[in-house]
Amino acid sequence: MSRMTKWEYATVPLLVHATKQILDNWGQDGWELVQVVPGPNPEQLVAYLKRPQQ
Repeated sequence: MSRMTKWEYATVPLLVHATKQILDNWGQDGWELVQVVPGPNPEQLVAYLKRPQQ
């Protein structure tokens, strides 16, 4: 029987001027970017991330 991967998710606000730095920091902790969507104002985006549960 195969074992199904269980995931945990995070929703992260991104500032336009620091997007790469923020995503790099989360990536160092094992998070994978799933999607980026517009945030509540033009200066902000929202990133959805996932990683396998420990």
